[in-house]
Amino acid sequence: MPPYKTKLILNPNADMGNAGRLAADLRPVVDEYGGADWSGTLHPTHAIELARQAAFDGYELVVAVGGDGTIHEVINGVMLLPPEQRPRIGIVPLGSGNDFAHSVGMKDNHVEALRQIFSGAPKPIDLAVVEDSLGRREYVDNTIGIGFDATVTIRSHSLPVVRGFLMYLVAVLQTIILNHDAAHMEIETDQESWTEDVLMLVVCNGPREGGGFLVAPDAVNNDGLLHYAAIKKVSRAMMFRLVPEVMNGTHGRFEPVRMGHLKKLTLKSDRPLFIHTDGEIFSDFGSDVRELKIEVLPQAVEVMV
Repeated sequence: MPPYKTKLILNPNADMGNAGRLAADLRPVVDEYGGADWSGTLHPTHAIELARQAAFDGYELVVAVGGDGTIHEVINGVMLLPPEQRPRIGIVPLGSGNDFAHSVGMKDNHVEALRQIFSGAPKPIDLAVVEDSLGRREYVDNTIGIGFDATVTIRSHSLPVVRGFLMYLVAVLQTIILNHDAAHMEIETDQESWTEDVLMLVVCNGPREGGGFLVAPDAVNNDGLLHYAAIKKVSRAMMFRLVPEVMNGTHGRFEPVRMGHLKKLTLKSDRPLFIHTDGEIFSDFGSDVRELKIEVLPQAVEVMV
């Protein structure tokens, strides 16, 4: 049997509805390991409520069955409880990108990933917490994208024809053509401070996002640090040049790119910021967020790997 009382939280709409179909493959594995309880999400943010309730109900392991958005919500749910009451987390990757699952070492095949969870060991990982000027807070397991990066995410949500990495790549090309705007930012970390016109700023707990863009190739999610990559205002032609470099994680060698690590960051912008947290929209085209704080939370949760 599973060593923990287990709740699986399924987002059937992940990966354009494919998650609901593929989740049926998991039932024999659940039965093989002695059973577990299931809940399905019905609307955005529902996994937050389900994970929080699962923790209150005494579940010791909560498994997110879906994509990066599902695990983002599950983690935000369990983080509503004090550390001693937080269940361990499992990830069955059934989304479009599955970047966080990749960063913690989960197998790509969903059936093998569930076996890995039930037979594996807990690994403490860091999180980030992001807060805007109104006091709104979210916990982040993988990346926080500001500017260009967030616009790509917003655009990817309206591309129903393509999936996975191709979906994000198409959104990248659209954003270069249609939304090539840089904000003037004042940025301060525990390591440095600078003021610049910034096209893109990504703060990373894990090395990749968007299904495989290696934004911060040196990032690991259990070292007590966050890494960042910033691209200052450049031409569209230069941004097209940088796209394959970001895919390969070699963009740091270019002069317009600034990279480093931090434990805390604050920033102010001269215009509203577009922001995503683990691929979920934190601040979109209708928002007016101009100030942000980000901080690492070392070893905040345990993931079964």
